[in-house]
Amino acid sequence: MDRTALAREIDSVCRLQGTFTVRSGQVVSEYFDKYLFEARPVLLRRVAQAMVPLLPADTELVGGLELGGVPIATMVSSLTGLPALFVRKQAKTYGTCRLAEGGEVAGTKITLIEDVITTGGAVRNATEALRELGATVEVVICAIDRSGGGETGPLADIGVETRSVLTKADLDRS
Repeated sequence: MDRTALAREIDSVCRLQGTFTVRSGQVVSEYFDKYLFEARPVLLRRVAQAMVPLLPADTELVGGLELGGVPIATMVSSLTGLPALFVRKQAKTYGTCRLAEGGEVAGTKITLIEDVITTGGAVRNATEALRELGATVEVVICAIDRSGGGETGPLADIGVETRSVLTKADLDRS
């Protein structure tokens, strides 16, 4: 994978300037609108292809976090043949009342897929909920890591390693 070219393309498609409030409540002057690359099938595929070598060998399910991680996880699933799991922010209150759709999670090794990580809050919540259901979650792979967490990432305190296709620094250099 040509990381520099991918960073340049994502930056040109997704970097917006202005005033934006991110999930954590922080106000930022630039925003990476990940839906802009997720809505472009060729670019989405390139991001997913870059994630495939980052998957732990013992991954049994790729868990896409609602909403941005779902299209990426679907593409990773398509490329690898691993089943996908779609992880909600909250369990449904009707029908199956599940937090995660696509299969049973108890006793499985799940690698989470996320689009952008800044503080890791959504991944933290999903990890805790999936672990309560009996899953093993040790790795999250994200398209863009904005956390600045370095090698350990923002989720090391709960035993989750963050692996990223690109970091904010990669995009800033592009």
